[in-house]
Amino acid sequence: MARPVVIGIAGGTASGKSLVACRIFETLGSDRVAVIKQDSYYRDLSDLDPAQRERQNFDHPDAFDIPLLRGHLESLIAGRSIEEPTYDFTHHVRAKETRTQPPAAVIVLEGILILAEPSLRELMDIKVYVDTDPDIRLVRRIRRDVEERGRTVQSVLRQYEHSVRPMHLQFVEPSKRYADVIVPEGGDNRVAIDLLRTKIAAVLMQALIDLEAEGGRSEEAGA
Repeated sequence: MARPVVIGIAGGTASGKSLVACRIFETLGSDRVAVIKQDSYYRDLSDLDPAQRERQNFDHPDAFDIPLLRGHLESLIAGRSIEEPTYDFTHHVRAKETRTQPPAAVIVLEGILILAEPSLRELMDIKVYVDTDPDIRLVRRIRRDVEERGRTVQSVLRQYEHSVRPMHLQFVEPSKRYADVIVPEGGDNRVAIDLLRTKIAAVLMQALIDLEAEGGRSEEAGA
């Protein structure tokens, strides 16, 4: 089995990372793509009371369990299934339920800070940064957190001002320099998505060629 192609998709909050991942998923098919979300790997804060949880900085690299995420990524690369955590964003705790994720030919890892973490970057074959204007991202963030995560508009704006924007400027935006591909405006940018699809196809083809060449060398050695 060829080593899976690992694609990292980073970008600011609500930039459209998930839509880009969805476009890849639609192109290659569900049986060939495993999508892993960095948001699933927030540290469990169940040992803190609710007020303390609310005060945590969820946009700093330390908010994530990177060793667990890297370990799971390495398992998928090695052809082993993982139990991806489920995170409760309303109460800021890790849920008991997990999601079984089998290995696949393409592994898509998406999250705001994945390109800022060297131990994750070194496992990626293609690094993507989704670049979307701050005002658009803020509107999307408000809509998502109010409708899907049970937040108030005031709490979303307060978090954006106190941690989301400062951490974006300190960690997320600078990580753009590590990207191989920059996609303006996310999954709605059809030209960028088509170019990304072409690149993925080329990397998959090269992996297959390398595997066949390796198999040929093994047969010659055994002759």
